[in-house]
Amino acid sequence: MNGKPKKLIVGIGSALVDILAHEDDHFVTRAGAVRGGMQLVDHGRIESLFSELSGGHKVVPGGSACNTVMGVGRLGGSARFVGKCGDDEFGALFRETLSRHNIEPALFSSEKPTGRVLSIITPDAQRSMLTYLGASAETAPEEVETGCFEGASIVHVEGYLIFNRALLEKTLAAAKEAGARVSLDLASHNVVADNRDYIKGLVADFVDILIANEDEALAYTGTGNEDEALSRLAEKTAVAALKLGPRGSMIAARGEVIVIKARGDGSAVDTTGAGDLWAAGFLYGMALGLPLEKCGELGSACGHEVCQVVGAAIPEEGWQRIRSLLPELYDTTTHIV
Repeated sequence: MNGKPKKLIVGIGSALVDILAHEDDHFVTRAGAVRGGMQLVDHGRIESLFSELSGGHKVVPGGSACNTVMGVGRLGGSARFVGKCGDDEFGALFRETLSRHNIEPALFSSEKPTGRVLSIITPDAQRSMLTYLGASAETAPEEVETGCFEGASIVHVEGYLIFNRALLEKTLAAAKEAGARVSLDLASHNVVADNRDYIKGLVADFVDILIANEDEALAYTGTGNEDEALSRLAEKTAVAALKLGPRGSMIAARGEVIVIKARGDGSAVDTTGAGDLWAAGFLYGMALGLPLEKCGELGSACGHEVCQVVGAAIPEEGWQRIRSLLPELYDTTTHIV
């Protein structure tokens, strides 16, 4: 690397398309969704629910880790995405969108349909997700080699990989073998609650950067006190970030706590992708070598902008506002955290 710090961020996770639909609370209940969480369903169920939507909908590439690396790419960073999709219309949309936004695709192919998420957005801007993993669930551990993460500064892993433990364990080991720092987003509170002890073991052995929102932190630590929760999140990792929605975020590292203010007035049209895009700004800042406070501020800017639109795709004018912060945030005298 000619003595220069590595800046590539590699995301690995489910290659999914998001079907974004505005519905009421009754639809969430009837669909059997976990409010504010994620529930796995089979192909027949998600197709049936898709046919029951009351109004218009929007289809965009998604998946937690993919949303994050897409954000990194839009910020001007170097990014790669590792996943598996089908050889179908949704798979073609997924591949084309990655390439268009300068994300290096490291995509495996499957005969199964591309996975999809029905993201139900209720009037309070909360989103509840029903997920058919499809082709994304077929990524095999032996397909993930160290070369997938070659040149990476940070490998960002979505917590939903918990549904394929062999793949998750191989991913973490390969990322470490490649010399990358590992970032883990805890994904969904019900997933964390069902797998807490297992996740804690992985964090202790592999994870350098642990990211959670309030519900996920409660499921992981057992406490709703944010100071205590952050302390417990940071026990076995170098950096822990607790996202507090409209109240900002808190970051713990090296025994210190940094409080980051939220941008804007806390209003939201839709919270889809808010945590993923927060992670994009935060990790991009870390890869640049910004101080953690500045990384958090960049994360807040990305999280705020995505909450002003439906879905996880920030429009170009939003990215322009975020990028305008970079000259004041970036200090060339800083080093990678």
